[in-house]
Amino acid sequence: MSDLHAMMARHAQMGRVLWIGRRPARRAPVEPLDACDIGPGGIEGDHAPPGKRAVTLVQAEHLPVIAALLGRAAIAPEDLRRNIVVAGINLAALRKARLRIGTALLEIEGPCPPCSRMEETFGPGGYSAVRGHGGYYASVIETGRVAPGDAARPG
Repeated sequence: MSDLHAMMARHAQMGRVLWIGRRPARRAPVEPLDACDIGPGGIEGDHAPPGKRAVTLVQAEHLPVIAALLGRAAIAPEDLRRNIVVAGINLAALRKARLRIGTALLEIEGPCPPCSRMEETFGPGGYSAVRGHGGYYASVIETGRVAPGDAARPG
């Protein structure tokens, strides 16, 4: 393994799940969850399509950045319409790699761009504030259960 590959495989610490939500239907409010089951098609009861975009994740560290770009003190996780908020591990460093959260195993497929709803939610400039901070989408490799406080670590 080259030095670069070795560095890319290391992470400073294990992450953890902070928040979970599901979108029961398109444009429906996001429902915060105490725990969830991730099946082959994603979070049970979520409207996301199965496949590469079955589960969406965002880093907690990006929420204050988005808030700052909007001139706000804070934003709520459900405003971003992502399924899972993780802290302590860099999702960008896991692109095309596997992430174990709870008992589920996901593969981080790519960045999740903001949708036009960000302008509705945050007002003018909302879309641009989220660009580059909107999280990642993932496919399901192994089904499992996830709850806030669970570990998020390379799989």
